Amino acid sequence: MTDLQTPRGRARSGSARQHLTWLAAGLVVGFVVPFLFADVLQLPRDLYYGVYITSVLAFFVLWARTTGQRLDVMVRRRWRLAVVLGMVVALILSIAVVLSEPATPGPEGMALIGAVLWCGVAYGAADGLLLSAFPILAVFAAAEGSRLRQGKSGTVAVGVAALLASLVMATVYHLGYRDFRSPMLARPVTADLVWSVPTLLTLNPIGTPITHAAMHVTAVLHSSETEVFLPPHR
Repeated sequence: MTDLQTPRGRARSGSARQHLTWLAAGLVVGFVVPFLFADVLQLPRDLYYGVYITSVLAFFVLWARTTGQRLDVMVRRRWRLAVVLGMVVALILSIAVVLSEPATPGPEGMALIGAVLWCGVAYGAADGLLLSAFPILAVFAAAEGSRLRQGKSGTVAVGVAALLASLVMATVYHLGYRDFRSPMLARPVTADLVWSVPTLLTLNPIGTPITHAAMHVTAVLHSSETEVFLPPHR
């Protein structure tokens, strides 16, 4: 997954355990942040987004530095394809938002610009980073240098495991919100199968955040009072 030298033997196993430990920690962060700050403390949405975005960025950078994952290498990896896939999937999901969500009144003027940049771009990108990019990259990093990565079938198996990790992350994260402890949970978890594609196919962390940010921008512009996007809903 990276250009760093592949560890071998017992060192490689330790590295795998380290990534899996970080993955477990990510699940804790993914649930605790929305549960504590949005559900229990009920922070205003814009303030909550600040806490959430800061937590996600700090966690991702700390994981990368602690485990030796070079951020510059990850961002350059197949970056053109990651951007193209991110935009294509973004278009698909944005159309789905427009077709599935009713149009509602929203902010205007400078308030609209602020909502697009904060609730749409910033929060959406952080969501994509935590829900898909991190678990996918962590699983591939855990399998780096293993026998599974030496063949196409093994790589596909790792990809399936990475996608499952992303689905678990999306599930745990949304359960942190009171609104999603209901059948409505199925919608974001199902959508995770789609918005994970750019990062899953390129192992570049920027693909899925592009898709997720565009989807949230569409929600802000089309349906700012949505009951599915832009949680918490109060």
